[in-house]
Formats: sequence, C-alpha cells, structure tokens
Amino acid sequence: MAVSDPFHLAVQVHDIDVARRFYGEFLGCPEGRSSERWVDFDLYGHQFVCHLNPAMKDARESSHKNPVDGHGVPVPHFGIVLEMDAWQTLADKLRAHGVEFEIEPYVRFQGEPGEQATMFFYDPSGNALEFKAFKDRDGQLFRKA
Repeated sequence: MAVSDPFHLAVQVHDIDVARRFYGEFLGCPEGRSSERWVDFDLYGHQFVCHLNPAMKDARESSHKNPVDGHGVPVPHFGIVLEMDAWQTLADKLRAHGVEFEIEPYVRFQGEPGEQATMFFYDPSGNALEFKAFKDRDGQLFRKA
C-alpha cells in the first residue's frame, strides 16, 4: 500500500529473526533492505525498521501507562489506522493465534462523533502496538470534538 508521505519509524528488538517472523510472516509486512543488525519492513506503506539491541530484555520495562477510558494505555506505542473491515480481520487473526492483548479489541465513542475501534498488544520485544479504525476514517481521524 503506497502512501504519499510515508513516515519512518525505528524500534529496538532483542532478536532480528523473531522480528522477521512477527512483522514479516505473522503481520504480513513485506521486507525491504536488511543487515545482520536491522531490517526494514513495509508497514502498510510506511518504512518501519527493527534495530537489533541484544541487551534489550523487554521494552515494557521502560514504558509508561496513561489512563484512557478506564484502561492503561502503554506509552510509547505505534500502529496503523485501518479501514474497519481490515481492523476486524486483524483482531480475529490475533485472537485466533492466541495473541495476548494489553487492551482487548473494543469500540470507543460508539454512536458518537469519533467512533473508533482500538486494540493494543505487544510485539515479541515488548514494543506496544495500537491498531485502530474509525467508523468514518477520512472524516474523523483529525476532527476536533
């Protein structure tokens, strides 16, 4: 999927091969350039890079949780805003594969402006991911209340 102005994001991982399996095989992100210490992925049209830090244990050790809707939202986190059908397909796939959610898939602001589905989970190195979808993505993504 091509985007007009793709972002670039780099994160630390404890094992490049594990990152390849998770992002490449499981999430289906095509692999780009790589070396023994890093690998590029096409994360829905964005350049996402996993850099090896073998001393890293788990990114959750240095994260913070912010209270939102009665949940502890892990910070930092990253992810993609999908179309609703793609979000549901991903949520179903994650459940079917037994992925443990930090915040189970649910819909916020149901029936209100900004209605959105969201879920949080971790990659094998403890990097927090949020995948979300808006009922009206183009009209609601940056809309103020």
